[in-house]
This record gives sequence, C-alpha cells and structure tokens, in this order.
Amino acid sequence: MRGRPRQILLASSNPGKLKDLKACLGAGLEILTPADVGLSAEVHETGATYVENARLKAEAYFDAIRVPTLGEDSGLEIAALNGGPGVFSARFQGLPDGPIKNAHILQLLAGVPPSRRGCRYHCVMVLVEADGSQRAFEGTCAGRIAPEPTGHGGFGFDPIVFIPRLGRTLAELSDEERLAINHRGRAARKLARYLTSRERALIPSPLAGEGYRSD
Repeated sequence: MRGRPRQILLASSNPGKLKDLKACLGAGLEILTPADVGLSAEVHETGATYVENARLKAEAYFDAIRVPTLGEDSGLEIAALNGGPGVFSARFQGLPDGPIKNAHILQLLAGVPPSRRGCRYHCVMVLVEADGSQRAFEGTCAGRIAPEPTGHGGFGFDPIVFIPRLGRTLAELSDEERLAINHRGRAARKLARYLTSRERALIPSPLAGEGYRSD
C-alpha cells in the first residue's frame, strides 16, 4: 500500500500558491517548485474546466520528473458577468493579475447593484501520484465584488472579493483567516486529509496478527 509522499512537486511558479499550500499541508511534507528541480515547462491551459487545466499542468510536470505532482487551477466566477472570467481568470483580457485586472473588473461592474455582484472563487487541485494514479480535490468560496479594492493581503482578486458575513475583503484578512475560508485552503485541506488517511492506513492495528475471543 502506498504511503504519504514526503515530497510533492507543485506544477506552478506562483509564490502565492506556494505559500498557501505550505501553510495548509503542514510539516513533514516538502513542496518543491519547478525551479527547485530545474524544470521549465510551458503548459497551455486549453481545458474547458478547472479540473482539465489542473490535470494538464500536473501531468506535464509529472511526466518530466516522475515524482508526485500537484496541479492547481482556480478562477473567480461573477454572476453579473455570466460566471466569467471563471476558467479564463488567469488570462482574462490579457491583463496581469493584480490591480490592473481588478480595476478592469470593477469598471465592467460599474453601476451594478450589490444584489447582482455575487461571486464565487473556485479551485481544483489534481494530484498525480508516484504510480500515475490521480485524485482531484475541490474548494469554493462565495462572496461579493466590492465597490473598490480594499486590503493588502492575499493576492489576485482578493482585494475585491468581499465576504459579507465577515464585513471584509479576503485581502483584509490575516493569512490564517483567509485560508480558513477561501477556495484554495478548502481544497488543500481535503488533500491533506487524504494524505493523512493514506499514512494512517499503513499503521498496523494493535490487534493485527493477534487472535482474540469474545465472551
């Protein structure tokens, strides 16, 4: 039976994603980046879904190095934009992630009332294991597009994703608070539970090999 891997290659060079995964997956697991292993692969995200794109990235890097590899794809789905940019979030309008792209989103939503500014972050992670088998893990986080960017934490769309029940954007939360509720944190914790369950499955039961009698 397979045990918990001690190293996982993250099929991404995004420092924000690396930081989040290290925080969620805990000690005892080394997360490698492509730079750590001397890889540079250009993966075209041609999939129509998050899981397809995450799989494309994971498989491309796994094929190059043959160690457990994690691919991730995520996006922001906005109701007033018919679910866009969604799977095209990373390359939306050809704009770089951050303030410029966020300003463009706000411009598209100018005049749209709060009741129609609902949004949802969506994340899918695909783990390709050492034997080539795959597992997918999903997480979502619902909110509303804020009228203006607020906060300096997180990355990407976080300054404009307002969480009504907290009264703050994701960028106004501490890393611990943000990962407790956001899409990537939720998907990563599912991955962590899976890895832990595999590890526990290898620990022999105290009764293993012992006969016993029920009175």
